[in-house]
Amino acid sequence: MASNTWKPCEPRKYDPTFKGPIYNRGCTDIVCCILFIICILGYVAVGILAWSQGDPRKVIYPTDSRGQFCGQAGTPLETKPLLFYFNIMKCASPMVLLEFQCPTTQICVEKCPDKFMTLKTALSNKEDFKYYKNFCKEGLDGHCFSFSPSLSWVFSFTPLPLLPVTRRCFPALAQKKGGEITVGNNSKFDDGEGNLRDAKDLVAGVKNATVVIEARQVAMKIFEDYTQSWYWILIGLVIAMLISLLFIVLLRFLAGIMVWVMIVMVILVIGYGIVHCSMEYVSLKSEAGSNVTLKDLGFQTDVSVYLHIRQTWLAFIIILAIVEVIIILLLIFLRNRILIAIALIKEASRAIGYVMSALFYPLFTFALLTIVIAYWAVTAVFLSTSNQPIYKVFNETACDHSRKICEPANFSTSSMKAECQDSKCLFAFYGGETVYHKYLIGLQFYNVFLFFWCANFVTALGQMTLAGAFASYYWAFVKPDDMPAFPIFSSLGRSLRYHTGSLAFGSLILSIIQIIRVLLEYIDHKLQGTQNKCTKFLLCCLKCCFWCLEKFIKFINRNAYIMVAIYGKNFCTSAKDAFFLLMRNMIRVAVLDKVTDFLLFLGKLLIVGLVGIFAFFFFSGRVKAFENTAPNLHYYWVPILTVVVGSYLIAHGFFSVYAMCVDTLFLCFLEDLERNDGSAERPYRMSDRLLKVLNKKNKPEPAE
Repeated sequence: MASNTWKPCEPRKYDPTFKGPIYNRGCTDIVCCILFIICILGYVAVGILAWSQGDPRKVIYPTDSRGQFCGQAGTPLETKPLLFYFNIMKCASPMVLLEFQCPTTQICVEKCPDKFMTLKTALSNKEDFKYYKNFCKEGLDGHCFSFSPSLSWVFSFTPLPLLPVTRRCFPALAQKKGGEITVGNNSKFDDGEGNLRDAKDLVAGVKNATVVIEARQVAMKIFEDYTQSWYWILIGLVIAMLISLLFIVLLRFLAGIMVWVMIVMVILVIGYGIVHCSMEYVSLKSEAGSNVTLKDLGFQTDVSVYLHIRQTWLAFIIILAIVEVIIILLLIFLRNRILIAIALIKEASRAIGYVMSALFYPLFTFALLTIVIAYWAVTAVFLSTSNQPIYKVFNETACDHSRKICEPANFSTSSMKAECQDSKCLFAFYGGETVYHKYLIGLQFYNVFLFFWCANFVTALGQMTLAGAFASYYWAFVKPDDMPAFPIFSSLGRSLRYHTGSLAFGSLILSIIQIIRVLLEYIDHKLQGTQNKCTKFLLCCLKCCFWCLEKFIKFINRNAYIMVAIYGKNFCTSAKDAFFLLMRNMIRVAVLDKVTDFLLFLGKLLIVGLVGIFAFFFFSGRVKAFENTAPNLHYYWVPILTVVVGSYLIAHGFFSVYAMCVDTLFLCFLEDLERNDGSAERPYRMSDRLLKVLNKKNKPEPAE
């Protein structure tokens, strides 16, 4: 047959036996399928091992010098949720940043001290001594044997959200107008040894101690914001889903009108953004401190601070204006091509009309991705908290045993204590010496890699399923009689039964590239302090190259899955066929396919813009009607950003059906143009609308 002599660089020959997706096919890429199954079983084993060893409480609760959790329910420390440092000034040591532990005793307390007191003053008054005992360390017999040398600084403890989140006692430092540092309204304090010290001596200790927990503090605030606003976020995402569904349905019946509506609406939404940012910029002109530059302000965890700076709104104006100009220029230069792309979208709308179940397939993909992400996140948490408490020797003077591992139960009678009288055996960090703990980093890497592989596999499955369904529509001579009764289920069954290996192969290649990009980002983060410009340049080039490679592989994979869905060949052969088919039609690819992708992107941009504007005005409380309804948040940008990202993902999910349909129809009609010539013996399979757009037509059958 002619098809057996076809070469990749030559146009595909006419094959009278070809009638669309081949049903008589065999399994492809079996080796990769077996490898994928083995890796999945290993992934399950890693999850079970992590769940049996991990303890997420280590992330939630602070730990004292013995590794006990402060405030944990069902323990003796249930009523003591706060962590107290005996001598906060010892946290100024650089070792704090290396070992994440201050070289001072730490105990769990019910509340932080709120007054000045030393051991000497406490012993002179029975009530004071009773109060002082709340901040002493208990011995093995349950009695106090070591006291904090001084409570000579005031610790702020007020019913504000900050302290329950931080769960640590820090000095209530303040700064007077002249720049003088005070603690408890005093510039001096008694260190418990009869010495008066400046309050500024506490600053270094507090700073180092807070560096360790700043990330956790911000994360907990963000978590609290989610608990306060999750239902409003859910409502915003539902609105995004309804708007996306409405757009898709309207595209089905009013494709041409809806495309122009999307174009105009995107321009108007961005224009409104420019006007709003300009109004904010002008209104801050008379505000004190609004002229501070972003460089001088530095990084702030509270994003609302930036919104009081004029330079922030000026940056928004410039960015939106550039985007607006780019979109308008593209529309002007591509105005003729847009008409052709609209015709392709209309054809896609017609195809979706015959395969309506395709509109709901993204929900299945979303559910599978949710399972993959949840499994990865839970496994990562359990792996990171599966270490055992490690205790080390901390001392103030020179000691041979400094920073060595010790046992707190018998440390007081050990040789280490005898040789280093002022040393203490304190909880240092979580670790371990077992085989499991030694390879913990490897298990975390395996968890991340399998996450990428599984997520890419789910995405690939969706692409191949939709491609098979829409290809069956295109090549059906009589629609819908020549189509399967359930195109989506039929295509999904073929993909899983015959092409799991091909899906795993393509997603494996993409996952390897993505994990390399993650490693490059990690290396770049570690080398941020280096001044080697050659290294920075090399890393920048590598990151750029692998970013481009990832985009290219995604493009190849997507078209390869379409060819697999149609012809049932292995991944490499399908990728080669798709690549050469596209290369033989480079002009059509640039003109039709990419312009169509641009129009669909404008649709996603419009949905994100509409929902994002609504979320901004609601959560920021700038509309009086929502002032009493909106939740009280630490960072109102948290739900806004979540709604915006979620809206984009939802819109992308629905529009991906159209995008996949367009790509499949595009590849099919390229095949159609190469296989057929419009004669009675070899008629084009494309619709009359596409024939008209391409200035093609089928010749009538000759009269008998």
